[in-house]
Amino acid sequence: MNDVFSIFLLSLLAMFNPTLLAAVTIMMLLPEPRKLITGYLLGAYLASIGLGIAIVLSLHDTSAVESSKKTLSPIEDLVFGAILAIVGWALLSGRATRMKERRRERKEAKHGPEKHKESMPERLLGRGSMRISFAVGALLSLPGASYLIALDKIAKQDWAVPVTVLAVILFCLIEQLFLELPVIGFWAAPDWTEQAVMRFREWISRNAVRAGGWVALTLGGLLILRGTLFLILH
Repeated sequence: MNDVFSIFLLSLLAMFNPTLLAAVTIMMLLPEPRKLITGYLLGAYLASIGLGIAIVLSLHDTSAVESSKKTLSPIEDLVFGAILAIVGWALLSGRATRMKERRRERKEAKHGPEKHKESMPERLLGRGSMRISFAVGALLSLPGASYLIALDKIAKQDWAVPVTVLAVILFCLIEQLFLELPVIGFWAAPDWTEQAVMRFREWISRNAVRAGGWVALTLGGLLILRGTLFLILH
C-alpha cells in the first residue's frame, strides 16, 4: 500500500511539469486552442503511455530505469528552479522591463522600429494544426525523474500484466491532468470554456509582464519543491 501511495504522489508531482504548463499557456493564447490542446494531449498519451508500458514490461529486473533516474538528478530541478525564480523576481520587480525598453530604444535609434518575431513554440503551434501539436506533445512528453521513479516502483510490484499496464495508464492520465481539464471543458461546456479563454487572453494582454513573472516564480518554486522532496524521500 505504501508503494501504491508513493506512485500516486509521484503522479501528482509529474503533473506540475514546467514544460507542460508553459505549453498549455501558449496554446490557450493562440487561435483554435481546442484543436491544439487535443492534438498535444494525444501526442503526450502516445509518448508517455507507450514508453511507460514498454519500460515496465521489459525492464523489471534491470538497472536501466535506475541509471535513468541518476541521469535526471533532482539537482537539476533545484538549479533550473532557482533560475526561474530569479527570472520571475526580475520581471516582477520591473528590472527586466526597464532593461528591455532601453535595449529597444537603442536598437530603434540605429535600425528603426523592430518587427515582432514569434518564438519557436508560437510558430509551430500557431499554425493551428493538430498534427503539429500532436508531434510537439509527443516530443515534449519525454520521461522526467518522477515518471521514471514511478515506473521503477510499478515494475517491482508483483502484479499481473493487465494490472501493471493499467497502473501505467492511470499514472499517465493523472500526469496529463492540466491538458485533460481544458479538453473536457471545450467538449462538455464549449461556450463557457471559450468565454473563459477570452477572459484569460484579455487578462494576459493587460498583465503580460507581471503574469510572466508570477508564472516563472511559480514554476521555479515547484521545481525547487520537487527537487527537495526527491532529495528528502530518496
